[in-house]
Amino acid sequence: MLLHLTDDQQAFPAAALALRQPNGLLAFGGSLSVSRLLTAYQQGIFPWYGEHDPILWWSPDPRAIFTPEALHSSRSMRRFMATTTLRVTINHDFPRVIRYCAETHAEAGCWIHADMQQAYNDLHRSGYAHSIEVWQQQQLVAGLYGVNVNGIFCAESMFQRHTNASKLALIQFARHYFAAGGTWVDAQIHNPHLHSLGAISIPRQHYLHQLQQNQQQNHDVSADFWQPRQLIII
Repeated sequence: MLLHLTDDQQAFPAAALALRQPNGLLAFGGSLSVSRLLTAYQQGIFPWYGEHDPILWWSPDPRAIFTPEALHSSRSMRRFMATTTLRVTINHDFPRVIRYCAETHAEAGCWIHADMQQAYNDLHRSGYAHSIEVWQQQQLVAGLYGVNVNGIFCAESMFQRHTNASKLALIQFARHYFAAGGTWVDAQIHNPHLHSLGAISIPRQHYLHQLQQNQQQNHDVSADFWQPRQLIII
């Protein structure tokens, strides 16, 4: 039975109580305040729901992640990265990245509706949500956004308007994130595209254990990592 969260109730049920079908559905209701979203991500939970539905909270099992060892770039992608003139930046235009992600996924029944955009823009202004952008000269051609918590970056969505640009964003961000001490990039739910880039599936309990361990050890990347800047392609 799903727990109905009230607006002032911050506590979530244990993720292990999530439904098997649909996979990971845990609770409904509540709000998208910064404090509630942070509480959710710290427990391996995230919101995902339609514009006219109640807020739905999820913690799927298994969980798709990228590790430093598993992240993969094909030979053709390596050639592309060696010759591209595209630029990759971090935290240069979060509002536009999330808006373009919403537009990209609109035909599929987008979950990145106005309330979600507002909530994650609030998270960004609070220093917890971040964007990675890819530019062709001055034109934004790809990007992704997500939430950093306890040394794990929870990627939410991406878009692209140039071939290979979203792969470039993910691979370059992940490489820099891991080099700065990040543990994993969380991709939430496995699919063939993520698999081609090296995503692996792990049990939810393993994911939650790593989150807790990182929190106990105060393990995270430094605040300087998130300063707006251009990332060197490596």
